[in-house]
Amino acid sequence: MADGIRIPDELKPVDGRFGSGPSKVRPEGAEALAAVSRTYLGTSHRQRTVKDQVARLRRGVAEFFSAPDGYEVILSNGGTSAFWDTAAFGLVRDKAQFAEFGEFGAKFAKAVADAPFLAEPTVHRAPGGQAAFLRAEAGVDVYASVHNETSTGVAVPVRRVAGADPGALLLTDATSGGGSLDVDVSETDVYYLAPQKALGSDGGIWLALMSPAAIERAFEVKGTGRYIPQFLDLVTAIEQSRLEQTYNTPALATVFLAAEQLDWMNAQGGLAWAAKRSAESAAALYGWADRSDYATPFVTDPALRSNAVATIDFADGVDAAALAKVLRANDIVDTEPYRKLGRNQLRIALYPTVDPSDVEALTTCIDYVVPRL
Repeated sequence: MADGIRIPDELKPVDGRFGSGPSKVRPEGAEALAAVSRTYLGTSHRQRTVKDQVARLRRGVAEFFSAPDGYEVILSNGGTSAFWDTAAFGLVRDKAQFAEFGEFGAKFAKAVADAPFLAEPTVHRAPGGQAAFLRAEAGVDVYASVHNETSTGVAVPVRRVAGADPGALLLTDATSGGGSLDVDVSETDVYYLAPQKALGSDGGIWLALMSPAAIERAFEVKGTGRYIPQFLDLVTAIEQSRLEQTYNTPALATVFLAAEQLDWMNAQGGLAWAAKRSAESAAALYGWADRSDYATPFVTDPALRSNAVATIDFADGVDAAALAKVLRANDIVDTEPYRKLGRNQLRIALYPTVDPSDVEALTTCIDYVVPRL
């Protein structure tokens, strides 16, 4: 029986967590949180103890991404899903354009399409495993794309739209790409991400590097008198972030763990180090799949293969769901594919928290299990 397959301990990764979000939290981060549990957890988010950690997190993000002059690190509650609605209310004047090539880009496009006070957006779509790209269009005041599509493992460069109307903003969803993929933040106006991916933390907040133009747009849109729910008010998020706090109570553990992770990554060498480490993991996994008789990278174009999240298809004779079940029984967890994609595949996180040697061990374990299924 497949359920009875036991992988020898000497083949296993040191840490078997490969989830694409929530992702692996470094034990050292959890220990640091435990060390401040009596002075930090369960305390008021309006007091210095918590504000210092919010400030530490904002500084860490700015340093890690080499924030250009004038860019500010803004945060608020609710995760990326809340940011999509926040952007629909607070950044789009009238018309937006989207590059949609997976589940997460589609969700933002739907949020804007459903807004009764905005024009119907233009959406450029590509099937899973491929990429769609933005194109200059008269009248568009917000362009939006995804740096890394978490559901499919496709990554595209972050570049401004040539020929766009003056003043048009570019919003880049870095939910899972931010921290694993190289980026020049000056190429976008809003680079927003979540802490439960490369930042090795829990969920519950969103973070964004915002250009002066994006901040000005937020105040401009609010000044039109448009109804904006308080929880989704971007101006409120900006003003509260400048005070090193959030409008309502944040998840304190999330803030601390993300700040701890950024301090660790910055100490290792920042984004250059993190991107190189993720690239090493990607090379190990894709290289194995390219050599395999029964596994192939889902993304056929090597230039689009993500170094943050990898998707690997399996031949018809290999049941990837059964494989993932055996891996989980052996403490190698969260390798299951994105459910709505519906493919016979595994999805593997390659974030900087994941040691490349553990990725190599994972491939060894797969090769051990497949003939025994």
